[in-house]
Amino acid sequence: MHLPAAFPDRSPQGIAGVIARLVNEGVLAPGDRLPTVREIAADLGVSPATVSAAWQALSRAGVLVSRGRAGSFVQAPQRDWLTRRVRGMSGQVERGTLDLSTGTPDPGLLPALGRAFARVSLRADAGRYGDLPVLPDLAEVLEDSWPSPAEMITVVDGALDGISRVLEQVVRFGDRVAVESPGFPYFFDLLDALGAEAVPLELDEEGVLPASLSRALARHPSAVILQPRAQNPTGASMSAHRAQQLAGAVRAARDGDRVVVIEDDHSGMIAMAPAVTLAHWLPDQVVHVRSFSKSHGPDLRIAALGGPARVVERVIARRMLGPGWTSRLLQAVLLDMLTDADSIAEVRAARLAYRDRQEAVAAGLRRRGVAIPASDGINLWLPVADERAAHVRLAAAGIAVAGGAPFLAGGSPGDDAEPDPATRPGPAGFVRVTAGLVAQGASGVAAELATAARATGSRPSG
Repeated sequence: MHLPAAFPDRSPQGIAGVIARLVNEGVLAPGDRLPTVREIAADLGVSPATVSAAWQALSRAGVLVSRGRAGSFVQAPQRDWLTRRVRGMSGQVERGTLDLSTGTPDPGLLPALGRAFARVSLRADAGRYGDLPVLPDLAEVLEDSWPSPAEMITVVDGALDGISRVLEQVVRFGDRVAVESPGFPYFFDLLDALGAEAVPLELDEEGVLPASLSRALARHPSAVILQPRAQNPTGASMSAHRAQQLAGAVRAARDGDRVVVIEDDHSGMIAMAPAVTLAHWLPDQVVHVRSFSKSHGPDLRIAALGGPARVVERVIARRMLGPGWTSRLLQAVLLDMLTDADSIAEVRAARLAYRDRQEAVAAGLRRRGVAIPASDGINLWLPVADERAAHVRLAAAGIAVAGGAPFLAGGSPGDDAEPDPATRPGPAGFVRVTAGLVAQGASGVAAELATAARATGSRPSG
């Protein structure tokens, strides 16, 4: 590739300035490969060190990204609305890659929306701004399916919206919040935004360990965030006995009656485990959030939130100063799908399909000597010898997975971190694999994952 530009100033700053202008003007597009340092140096009659210095400056500015021996490429614009943790989960994914980094449902397993939209009124509901934020019929369906009687249930714009709004009501700057580690990176980012300190909780195959929660409660957190089913990223689901133990730990803690427990049931309707909640034993302290994104469609942006009125009413009041309510049209669509026999059957079939896909990948890993615990939902947590080496090996096989470090409390990328997980130094110990997206070829995928799990060093192994 010959660069279509003159370089009147052949200092590192001058060369970098010309390249940056070519990118800003669209002459060089994201993904374009640049000539090698030696090629540019020969064309311009300067030393390779001069061009290398220019390339380093462009890399620091986010204009270029180096991919080792593959060369240097024009970097896509940074998505400033995504945090470093979130960018660090998967980095850039090349076209044609089997992307198992997303943590999202298979679109082919979501129930059809057309029937529901055809049955509900498409006329905008004029209503009153002060009306109840949840349709009465939907509220009744939610109450009937709630894992434990809730004093009040409302509807919010997705699980993260609900959890964020509860945290805003119960957490003050400088407070501590107990949260699973590994856990959902967005939770860590929420706590950072609130100025709160994350207190990590340890997990096993049944979720948070009671002893770990007791230790965290000794630090007097104002809230605890738990994922009772299909925990992201590990896929662990909590037993009723474990939930009772955790509730007992809260009750036994000094000032435990002041702690608000927030439960994120993000994959409840596609998880195999039954619904559990600490609210059976702590009805006045638990806010349970159930998302319908993975079961019915991420773009519906609907979740239900139930718990003590003293918390839920404050969430409703705060939303009245923002969105007001979740679209009643979309609520009507969700209500239809929650009561329509065909939609119910489609969600049930999706749940079984995800179970089969998880089991197929996990069985393939176990046959190849990789110990992997039972995993519910769509994700599994794969132990690896070296996270960077695993990413490189899988990239060579055309597979993308999510980096493990962003899922660890306190283990997120720092301000100078490179968001591409394949360039992050040092082993992280795990990667997250969205096994629920492996619709076919599970044995081959498992073989590549097993090889990557053992990879060490920075180069793909044969």
